[in-house]
Amino acid sequence: MTSPTSRLWERTARAEVFDLAQPMRRGMPQSPNHPPFRMLLERRHGDTVRADGGSAANELIVTGGHVGTHVDALAHVSHEGRLHGGKRAGDVQSHEGFGALGIEEFSPYVGRGVLLDVARLHGVPVLPAGHEVTAGELAAAERRQGAAVRPGDAVLVGTGWSRLWHDADTFTGTTGGAPGPGPGAARWLAERGVRLVGGETIAFEHIAPGKGHATLPVHRILLVEAGIHIVETMRLYELADAGAGEFLLVLAPLPLVGATGAPARPLAVVERG
Repeated sequence: MTSPTSRLWERTARAEVFDLAQPMRRGMPQSPNHPPFRMLLERRHGDTVRADGGSAANELIVTGGHVGTHVDALAHVSHEGRLHGGKRAGDVQSHEGFGALGIEEFSPYVGRGVLLDVARLHGVPVLPAGHEVTAGELAAAERRQGAAVRPGDAVLVGTGWSRLWHDADTFTGTTGGAPGPGPGAARWLAERGVRLVGGETIAFEHIAPGKGHATLPVHRILLVEAGIHIVETMRLYELADAGAGEFLLVLAPLPLVGATGAPARPLAVVERG
């Protein structure tokens, strides 16, 4: 008799896995609000050689928690001094981080993912800079692909912006803006009771041209009001090109105690045949 575990393994072996993380390197696009990623070789081969001729190299990594593909903790944003659930930010924060709502409280997600491809809805590979994704567009993308959003799902919004990863000036959107959900779209997602949301841009927000990251109402609605985690700077274009409307998403950020966010390497598992 085949055990449930082996059946799951066999199904996974037939699946295609999409890596949804952007590669992390010095100089990669990032928000100006966060410390940059730096990596250097602390020890090179040959610096120390063991008696048997062996040698090892290692690196030193310095990074902000919101650089590269990462997950926002609920402690990341406050409104009028309060975090999600009405907690006073000043009561739970210190130089050591947050005593509540830090990224270590995020339970690893293994469940249904839905890609609402708004770029495909408009018949373009990349949405224009500064395009505001509306609730109506999310609903239309949902109908188009026939994958209804359910409570507890992970919903990823496709804008095509990850295709521009190697054009740092455009990708950052500091002057030209970046496509993303507006407040109406954020409320649409919250009303459906999703577990988490994700997108391709540095901020899961509509960034108007010339405005930069001055105000982030979508972060307030999702993190503070609804308690919905946000995944940013995802690489979604390969998943979109494959036409995968729903899939198994595996997501686990680094459990950095007290941190407001942490890098992650999300994987989408799509069954074939």
